[in-house]
Amino acid sequence: MVISKNKMVSLTYDLRIGSAEGEMIEQATAEKPLTFVFGAGLMLPKFEALLEGMEQGKAFNISLKSAEAYGEIDENAIVDLPKTIFIMDGKFDDEIIKVGNTVPMMSSNGQRMNGLVLEITDETVKMDFNHPLAGEDLFFSGDILEVRQATDEEIAATVQGGCGSGCGCGDESSCGSGCGCDDESCSTESSNGGCGCGC
Repeated sequence: MVISKNKMVSLTYDLRIGSAEGEMIEQATAEKPLTFVFGAGLMLPKFEALLEGMEQGKAFNISLKSAEAYGEIDENAIVDLPKTIFIMDGKFDDEIIKVGNTVPMMSSNGQRMNGLVLEITDETVKMDFNHPLAGEDLFFSGDILEVRQATDEEIAATVQGGCGSGCGCGDESSCGSGCGCDDESCSTESSNGGCGCGC
């Protein structure tokens, strides 16, 4: 059986930055594979397009330019927010809001997103809402472990927001695919997701 729409796909991968020789930043193993319904919009479109038609037991190498992955770094996604919005019970929340932390936020129109705290001043908190892998070329190498017809229940769960399983996100959440969500961003309902998961 080949990979096509509404097939349940399980695969392993090593994800590296840039090329086959780049730094490995994520891994899905045979014990904890990436499992997803193909064609449900959970993965990066180019990643899915290059997997389509592959069979169980096949190895793959996939290179994605940054524009095909998470895009270039958007300077407009780096913003200064008033420090007052982080005050809880009259006190600035310096346990969570500290440089280097990724913080789940919500936009004015209700979109969930994650922001990386870059700088804290007396008046503002500078946050970066770019995907952690924005601006990076990605290289995946792996094996197709299983391809089968997804059940009606699995397809329905995907439509209702389920995102596959065993994503290698560094936690047990079913997040679709890891790809740089080895922090709290994976367990929040981030629009960034991993590998285009859109959880």
